[in-house]
Amino acid sequence: VCASSAECVDRGGVRAMMESALTARDRVGVQDFVLLENHTSEVAFIENLRKRFKENLIYTYIGSVLVSVNPYKDLEIYTKQHMERYRGVNFYEVSPHIYAVSDNAYRSMRSEKRDQCILISGESGAGKTEASKKVLQYYAVTCPASEHVQTVKDRLLQSNPVLEAFGNAKTLRNDNSSRFGKYMDVQFDFKGAPVGGHILNYLLEKSRVVHQSHGERNFHIFYQLIEGAEDELLRRLGLERMAQQYQYLVKGSCPKVSSINDRSDWKVVRKALSVIGFSDDEVEELLSIIASVLHLGNVQYSGEDSGSSYITTDTQIKYIARLLGVDFSVLKEALTHKKITAKGEELMSPLNQEQASSARDALSKAIYGRTFTWLVNKINTSLAFKDKFNSKNASVIGLLDIYGFEVFQNNSFEQFCINYCNEKLQQLFIELTLKSEQEEYEAEGITWEPVQYFNNKIICDLVEEKFKGIISILDEECLRPGDASDITFLVKLEDTVGGHAHFVTHKLADGKTRKVMGREEFRLLHYAGEVNYNVNGFLDKNNDLLFRNLKEVMCSSENRILTQCFSREELTDKKLPETTATQFKNSLAKLMEILMSKDPSYVRCIKPNDAKQAGRFEEVLVRHQVKYLGLMENLRVRRAGFAYRRRYEVFLQRYKSLCPDTWPSWDGRLVDGVSTLVKHLGYKPEEYKLGRTKIFIRFPKTLFATEEALEERKHSLATKLQASWKGYNQKTKYRKLRLSAVQVQAWWKGILARRRAQRRRQAVDTIRRFIKGFMFRHHPRCPENEYFLDYVRYTFLMKLHRALPKTVLDKSWPTPPPALTEASELLRKLCMQNLVWKYCKTISPEWKHQLEQKVVASEVFKDKKDNYPQSVPKLFVGTRLGEVTPNGQERKGFYAVPVTKYDRKGFKARARQLLLTASSAIIVEEAKLKQRIDYSALKGVSVSSLSDGLFVLHVTCEDNKQKGDAVLQSDHVIETLTKVAICADKINNININQSSIKFTLGQGKEGIIDFTSGSELLVAKAKNGHLSVTAPRLNSR
Repeated sequence: VCASSAECVDRGGVRAMMESALTARDRVGVQDFVLLENHTSEVAFIENLRKRFKENLIYTYIGSVLVSVNPYKDLEIYTKQHMERYRGVNFYEVSPHIYAVSDNAYRSMRSEKRDQCILISGESGAGKTEASKKVLQYYAVTCPASEHVQTVKDRLLQSNPVLEAFGNAKTLRNDNSSRFGKYMDVQFDFKGAPVGGHILNYLLEKSRVVHQSHGERNFHIFYQLIEGAEDELLRRLGLERMAQQYQYLVKGSCPKVSSINDRSDWKVVRKALSVIGFSDDEVEELLSIIASVLHLGNVQYSGEDSGSSYITTDTQIKYIARLLGVDFSVLKEALTHKKITAKGEELMSPLNQEQASSARDALSKAIYGRTFTWLVNKINTSLAFKDKFNSKNASVIGLLDIYGFEVFQNNSFEQFCINYCNEKLQQLFIELTLKSEQEEYEAEGITWEPVQYFNNKIICDLVEEKFKGIISILDEECLRPGDASDITFLVKLEDTVGGHAHFVTHKLADGKTRKVMGREEFRLLHYAGEVNYNVNGFLDKNNDLLFRNLKEVMCSSENRILTQCFSREELTDKKLPETTATQFKNSLAKLMEILMSKDPSYVRCIKPNDAKQAGRFEEVLVRHQVKYLGLMENLRVRRAGFAYRRRYEVFLQRYKSLCPDTWPSWDGRLVDGVSTLVKHLGYKPEEYKLGRTKIFIRFPKTLFATEEALEERKHSLATKLQASWKGYNQKTKYRKLRLSAVQVQAWWKGILARRRAQRRRQAVDTIRRFIKGFMFRHHPRCPENEYFLDYVRYTFLMKLHRALPKTVLDKSWPTPPPALTEASELLRKLCMQNLVWKYCKTISPEWKHQLEQKVVASEVFKDKKDNYPQSVPKLFVGTRLGEVTPNGQERKGFYAVPVTKYDRKGFKARARQLLLTASSAIIVEEAKLKQRIDYSALKGVSVSSLSDGLFVLHVTCEDNKQKGDAVLQSDHVIETLTKVAICADKINNININQSSIKFTLGQGKEGIIDFTSGSELLVAKAKNGHLSVTAPRLNSR
């Protein structure tokens, strides 16, 4: 607001950005035909289409009209990311796309509260059906969603494959051609979410049920049922998995198409029926009707001499009667007779073979056509907006997908109706875009260059004018008594409209034209070109009559769908039904009213070639379509006129915030306010004009720059509103918080003060009780000292808990108070027992055996032999030698240790090995047995108290095998003697002597070993004949 120059800079930046983006996108052709330099040249127009088509740029604008060229291949431009790219974006900000048209219609509906419609037009095969599906997919993905809304979205999307299966077929020009017209209203609630829908269908091509041209097929559902249905379902329906078996499916000689997968399409249709809300019973009955049509096609007739006919295939009638739930005999009679009323009396008149076949085909068409109408009504029921209160406030986007202009080798009644419909749509397009443009500019006083265009109202009047139009003449010929025929209809046309400039017959044509026209044809000069129509079948297809008795049979059906399709009121209603052409004309009139009540958006579809090949662009075909779509006229209008126009009050209300003089309100004349606004925005004179009630803006980019400025302004306005609201909100919140904080503080301070007072009282009481207890601590337990004593006990127990011994060897223990001395001792024993139990539980068998040996050694040698303390930390081993038996064989379980043996004569030292077995001690010399001492003969063991390693093994004298006691010396004397004591069970027979040991030499003689203390170990024979041992003393006992 404060700096208009800054705003101008911003606008310039936005425009520059947009223009650079346009340049980048338009390297291959321009994306808006309005930007073509030579906009009046049809060649330049088609060349621009061709350039973009070659680069897979299939969409191009003419102002707000979207031109779409069918690529005949899948393009990666319909992903969710692409949808998000176009969501909520200005129409001209991104490249042309069907999503841009969809989003623009949606945003216009939301912002301007006006219903919208999207008119998709083009000839068969141009891609209209696919375009309508893309629009629905866009709304399904981008609109707000809830559980109910998601259900509606799913049903909207799933209605497409169902309607395509029952209403689309392969034609020469399109493998998925819509053979009916469809107008769908999508309803949106106030949030912009799709909440309902409604479908109107027009002129189903029922004749396709019984006949197809060469290279064409019947409706998709027949082939899908045969190819995809389960075997059990086919068995119930009496069908075989071979389309060639059914007469209604072989007329076009094209049962299979490479581009169509009937089996997978069947799965899609079955799933879609479930999503839409069809019950299993309804699906079964629907498929029964479809199967009955196939069986009807296989009903064969033969003629009698009298001229009447009879049925030769009773099996088919049985199937049909069962599937439709009607009486077999009644149905059979109705297919060969017709009921006539003469003078109030009903008679049954037999039919000849040709009449019976026609009656059969008429029944097939009636069943299928009415079932299709029921199907559409069923879908409408599932899509209906259930909230009656809000349904009146729901906004609507209409979507028109209707058959395109058709010109075949043989054009009949269906092509006449289809092309009449396209004439009406072209007339609507002319009125809404071309003629209305000029009239609006003239009404507003805007001067511009008029554009010449072809007004096809003259053709529409030729077809639909009362009393003189082709439809009126056709109805009159159908209803008049006498021998009316297709030829008499043609003659009457020549008499009535023969002078019309757009009507020609063989009779009225010049010589050149007669060469290419049949005598049973008439030609209409449509806006799209010349079309010859063959009148054969016009009257029958317009009457679309069904014999009364066939109606009666259908009314008696037990099939619940057929009972809704064939009402019994038809049998009593004597009023003549409207003809097919009149019904279609009235339906089109209603459709035009619906479309005129909405703001239209246009999608013009073009097919690049007749061969349905990707990348192929046939210029002649495209030029023809450009002509009949009126694209050049539309372009000339857009270039001569203005791309955007709005009433002053709407424009000012939307953009007044962009100018300080018009914001927040303008009190003067509206035209002055708009003039002030556009001057402030910097509009150039050639960019806009001011009419009597509206402003006209010539270039879309001017409007785009204004929209960008509005978006930026919205942010600043929103920021101010947010700041004001946040300030007020925060102040109010602060006052509430401050008051609450004061109240909470007062309450909390009271609690804290009461808590402090209570703690002080408790502290004083505790100190008083502690002092009194200390004073009475030596007295017996009484009220004065019980608190103190309990505290002392508690303190000791907590101290003990923190300082308990961790191992068996830890002997520390806190000193207990006098009152807990006995309890302390008990606890100490329990603790030690627990530690010992834990220790014992964790030791291994090997360590247990080691400890057992150490215990024996302790019992025998502790405080008795000098070198015992040195042996305590040393582990006893299993053996000190390689385990060798006296025979030289290795053996486990022996204890062996090297020893020195002193001879009985002279005490000469000999190196020997001592082996302890389970039953004896063996002395060997290098695996040679020297002496075996059985443990039973071992009286005892003597050893000195000094640190020497000598010991004597005493044996009994009665043992003749022994030569006397054995005097041995070992470096591991404690270990060796402990092993001997355990193996021989002689723990109590080990004698520890202080000064000397007597031993037996043999033959009753005794020897003495004297032990003395010295500085070092010395063993020698003394002069007195004794064995003298001098050993150092290691401990003083």
